Amino acid sequence: MSPDANIKIEISDLTMAFGSFVVMRDINVQIRRGEVFIIMGGSGCGKSTLLRHMIGLKQPAKGDVLYDGVPFWKSDEEVRTGKLRSFGVLFQSGALWSSMTLAENIGLVLGEYTDFPPAEIREIARLKLALVGLKGFEDYYPAEISGGMCKRAGLARALALDPDVLFFDEPSAGLDPISSRNLDELILQLRDSLGATFVVVTHELASIFTIADNSAFLDPITRTMRAKGNPRELLKHSTDPAVQQFLTRGEAPAHSSAPNS
Repeated sequence: MSPDANIKIEISDLTMAFGSFVVMRDINVQIRRGEVFIIMGGSGCGKSTLLRHMIGLKQPAKGDVLYDGVPFWKSDEEVRTGKLRSFGVLFQSGALWSSMTLAENIGLVLGEYTDFPPAEIREIARLKLALVGLKGFEDYYPAEISGGMCKRAGLARALALDPDVLFFDEPSAGLDPISSRNLDELILQLRDSLGATFVVVTHELASIFTIADNSAFLDPITRTMRAKGNPRELLKHSTDPAVQQFLTRGEAPAHSSAPNS
C-alpha cells in the first residue's frame, strides 16, 4: 500500500513516447481520494496521451501509474484487468452507440461485466440515467437528444459499474457555455455524493477554475510537467510565465520571468 492511504493514484517517474519521440518526461504527481484532478495545458502537450497511459491504453516508455499503491503496468494482466473494471471513462464524443437507446447503451456494459438479469439491468440503467438528470429518457436514441444530454448519457454509462475512479477526456468539447457549466456542476455533485476520484483532461479555463481540486500543467516546449497544484493557487502564486499565460490566456502579465520550482 501507499504510505499515505489517502493517495488514490500516483504517477511515478512517467515518460511518454512514440518510438524515439518523447512527448513528456519524468512526470511525478499524487492524486488524493475524492479529488477532481485536472490535466491541463495547450494543444499538443500530451494531455490525452497521459490519460491513455492512466487507463491502460498505452504503456509508458518509463515509470508507472500506481493505484492504491499497486503499480499498474508492472502488474500481471489479471491484476490490470481487475483494475480496469474499477474505472469509468467518458470520451470526448460520449461514444454512444447510435443504434441503441440510452438504456441499452448502459445495459451493454452491465450485460458484459455482470450476471444481472435483463430486468435488473434495465432498472440499473434507469437509476444511472436519473443520477445524471436524464430520468424519463431511457428509450431515447442519441440522435434524439442534445449534445449536452449525450455527454450526460455517456457519463451515466461510465457510472454503470460503480467505478471509484472516473476519467473524462475534454468533457466540455462541443458544448455551449450553459451546457458546459451544467456538466461542471454535475461533476461536483457526483464527486460529493459518490466520493469517487475524477481525472479530467481539459483546456477550458471556466471548467478548470470551477471543478479542480488539484492539477498538472504540461508544457510542450520543455516536455515536462511544469507546475502542479490547485489552479486557483497557481494563478495567484506561480511565477512561471508559461503557467501564467495559460491560466490568463495572456491577458495578464506574468509575475516574473523565472520558472517556478
